[in-house]
Amino acid sequence: MKLTQPTRETSSATFFPLGNRNLTMHAGRNLACSVVLLALLATGATVAFAGTSTGTQDRPLTPDARVNESPAVPAPAGDNSATTPEQLRRAGPPPANASAAELENLGDGLRYQKAYADALDYYRAAIKRGPETAILHNKAGMAELQLLRYQEARKEFAHSTKMDPRYADAFNNVGVIYYIERNYGKAVRNYRKALQVNETSASFHSNLGTAFFARKDYEKATAEYRRALQLDPEIFDRKSREGISARMASPEDRARYHFVIAKMFAAHQNMDKCLLYLRKAMEENYAGLDGVYTDSEFAGLRKDPRFAEMMSKRQPPLPN
Repeated sequence: MKLTQPTRETSSATFFPLGNRNLTMHAGRNLACSVVLLALLATGATVAFAGTSTGTQDRPLTPDARVNESPAVPAPAGDNSATTPEQLRRAGPPPANASAAELENLGDGLRYQKAYADALDYYRAAIKRGPETAILHNKAGMAELQLLRYQEARKEFAHSTKMDPRYADAFNNVGVIYYIERNYGKAVRNYRKALQVNETSASFHSNLGTAFFARKDYEKATAEYRRALQLDPEIFDRKSREGISARMASPEDRARYHFVIAKMFAAHQNMDKCLLYLRKAMEENYAGLDGVYTDSEFAGLRKDPRFAEMMSKRQPPLPN
């Protein structure tokens, strides 16, 4: 499920907006929610944006998009003032004489500077100025997501999909919102809609895999992660730096996730990365770690002297 950090060159969402501090959440929100903004970058939003009209792009969103953003407090439903207080604003009001394209461009710049409340003002002004576009609504949704206004973000993303049923990034971003809300079935459906339009997006496959993982459908999750890796050999490295592991609901799920990724890298004969993820699974006391001795994918790894050295440092499991 994933958000990525917006850039000047991309426009999609893998749910990844990042900063130096993890966002805080209300008590009771799950860990996946606390990192959701990373996925926004797809097409103007999981936080990898795609398909912008101004040349400014973001990366597709993934459920981790919030990791490096400064703390923000979610507002009650329908309360705009609580999520966009004056102290969050850095820019003046949208210029009355600016065109819609100019307002969109200025909004992109403000979002790049993480001035999300201001960016939202400029996107709304651009929408009002017209012509209304699916891309603008997707960008407005990404700004809402960065402000932790999930219901409002979903409305913008859904409006974007209605305006352009072929806008894959918007479907991906709807899926990100559902993932954050732990509605994994609807997340899966929307990720699949995104993939029907763009099957070659590694971020979409990774997001779908994470939703399957949350449903404990590990076989389907592995298939999606494998496809994501085929499309983008660096996708798991990039997401790891952006907090992908924080998406997992429990330590056990996180440990299993690392083991699954290690197995995929082993199958691709990438032993360096295999050992990296296997070490994480070991440090997290993954219960199925002994599979490294029997699973065929690890056959090559078992010949690597670094494997024997690492396993010799394995800590015995804690007694129940």
